[in-house]
Amino acid sequence: MASADTYRTISSISQGLYREKGSKFISVAIPVSKEADIKSYLEEIRKEHHEARHHCYAYMIGADGAIWRANDDGEPSGTAGRPIMSQIKSFRITNVLIVVSRYFGGTLLGVSGLINAYKSAAESALLKAEKIDHIIMQTFEINYPWSVMNDVMKIIKDENIIQKDHSFEMDCTIRIMFRSSSLEKITARFSRVEGLSMRFVSAE
Repeated sequence: MASADTYRTISSISQGLYREKGSKFISVAIPVSKEADIKSYLEEIRKEHHEARHHCYAYMIGADGAIWRANDDGEPSGTAGRPIMSQIKSFRITNVLIVVSRYFGGTLLGVSGLINAYKSAAESALLKAEKIDHIIMQTFEINYPWSVMNDVMKIIKDENIIQKDHSFEMDCTIRIMFRSSSLEKITARFSRVEGLSMRFVSAE
């Protein structure tokens, strides 16, 4: 990773394909940021490939990859989900879901054959995907009296802070965004401004 507040992911959905002894393994790599979204993606893929025998998948979420799961969906244990996950780790990406739908071709592939097929299908989708470095941004809402406006604006300019929504009255409110790596420095500077309060909104 380039710095503590970036992670590598994919920019958009990409698809791959692997064939072995009549079986067809159709893979799709999807950028995701919330585990709650996984179920709906799986349902869509199961509908699209309703004749496929298995829909095996793996996902990793979070800058540190703390949220993850690998699922064999009826294939022999360890032959599908883990090989898919191995490719996510090999490409050093996160915030991604990879689903491989298998159309059975009538010939059993064996354990090693299945492992290679699911690994190759996942790799196929990731090779086609555009990889990007995502910067983690913190969003805060700050409130302060009009009298310290110049102090606030100087910090915003000095630290290259992005301004979003704002309301300038006797009591001012601004929603700001900045890189996570700047959090300690920026909060320390704002803490020295009289009458100013900060409220965390999100990090993404």
